[in-house]
Amino acid sequence: MTGKMMYQELTVNSLIDHAARFHGGTEVVSVETTGEVSRSNWAGVAEHARRLASALDRLGVSPGARVGTIAWNNRRHLEIYFGVAGGGRVTHTINPRLTPEQVAYIANHAGDEVIMFDATFLPLVAPIRTHLDTVKHLVMLGPRDEVAARIEGMLFYDELLETGDPDHPWPEIDERAPAAMCYTSGTTGNPKGVQYSHRSIVLHSIGGNQPDGLALSARDSVMPVVPMFHVNAWGVPYIAAQAGSRLVLPGPNLDGESLARLIEAEGVTISLGVPTIWMGLLAGLEKTGASADSMTRTVVGGSALPPSMIPAFRDRYGVDLIHAWGMTETSPLGTLNQLLQKHEHLSPDEQARIRLGQGRPPWGVDLRIVDEAGTALPHDGQTQGALQIRGHWIVEGYYGHDESALTGDGWFDTGDVATIDADGYMVIRDRSKDIIKSGGEWISTVELENIAIAHPGIANAAAIAAFHPKWDQRPVLIAVRVPGGELSEAELIEFYDGKVARWQVPDRVIFVDALPLGATGKVLKNRLREEYGEVLIETS
Repeated sequence: MTGKMMYQELTVNSLIDHAARFHGGTEVVSVETTGEVSRSNWAGVAEHARRLASALDRLGVSPGARVGTIAWNNRRHLEIYFGVAGGGRVTHTINPRLTPEQVAYIANHAGDEVIMFDATFLPLVAPIRTHLDTVKHLVMLGPRDEVAARIEGMLFYDELLETGDPDHPWPEIDERAPAAMCYTSGTTGNPKGVQYSHRSIVLHSIGGNQPDGLALSARDSVMPVVPMFHVNAWGVPYIAAQAGSRLVLPGPNLDGESLARLIEAEGVTISLGVPTIWMGLLAGLEKTGASADSMTRTVVGGSALPPSMIPAFRDRYGVDLIHAWGMTETSPLGTLNQLLQKHEHLSPDEQARIRLGQGRPPWGVDLRIVDEAGTALPHDGQTQGALQIRGHWIVEGYYGHDESALTGDGWFDTGDVATIDADGYMVIRDRSKDIIKSGGEWISTVELENIAIAHPGIANAAAIAAFHPKWDQRPVLIAVRVPGGELSEAELIEFYDGKVARWQVPDRVIFVDALPLGATGKVLKNRLREEYGEVLIETS
């Protein structure tokens, strides 16, 4: 016996159809690769999505085929999100910050039939064209470009759309079929592919957009600074369509000054991105004198939020910073840090301390921590363990791999070390591969980095484990001074006094001009360990 209710497949095309029907006039603002600002709306995006699905049919692109994208956050990329998946194919976003060899590897591993790319990335795509074994068509996003047209088989997006039918009917799609695909950043070994189903994307959109989640509404102007090639821009394109939000797509210029001007010009109310973006925005707001009056909140994820950023945004600009956590394997929303009713009486500084953690899981996912034997540990806010997750939008296995990615009892091990309290608030203490074990005691690199970044003379910092002849490992801090700064090693080490136990204070501070960053903007600690991992042995 089943319930007497209607049944409809949960599909990505249902999201864009809803946006077109009930929010068709709501604006979609796009900063193009040229720097020009173009304006469309949800009805226009939906029409172009149907045209694209029809054009791909006429081009002979297989049902279920992977369509690779190498593109910025712009209107055409948004149309691809819905036109490819809605037409029964898979939108495969490729990170252009990967090496050319990695880009070719993942395009081949995914079996992409088409690569669609912004003109910016022609110098990346053209040299590897002969290494793209399964790609039948290259499509440059935009009008015809005579230089690019010299490449054999090159198509142009605007011309391709003209061949499509604006009233093209969506095909019947099983909600369990893949709709989108992303690869992990591959800092160690080859990147691994994660395929998101139509069902998982729709449920992620519902679960992640509750009042205690992203809470996007039809009254918001949403600016996803997190790239659309990075875990589907944290699901924002789908959630914005579902909510009918006004969307502001910032294109390629993600420096602080450009973002500050865009926020002012377009009345952005909420933005999303990694901490390095918001460090740059703070500097950009100061330099431009912009007030960012329209913006009320920003969601910060990708890496730990430096504590000093919360009061900086709150006190200077009235912007609420919301910490979030997730991974490619979790679609990505795993937790968001929204306060509970019992926290309302706390002072702003006490609330800010709670906000430093990664937050609580929304409906749809569950968390636990386990010891080395896989035994569940208490959620007391103190006990540390390996963080594991399960839920409706969590990976089960990697693309092209027969083996499961889960534990024997059905959980995904995140590779993070965390604590969870009785209310479900989770705090990442470290990556399991980064945490420092000194004389049998654990030291959190995240805590050491947050303290360093709070110093006004430090622009960025990373803590690593360095080999030590007596203690096995000891912390070493690799730091970047603010421009023109002259902070000394002794002064920064002294800054740790009273903030952590004395045995947790870094043994050395090494100043560098810049930290090595990976394709998703995270610090490549493996490179730092290779370069500085024996610095204490050398000086002991």
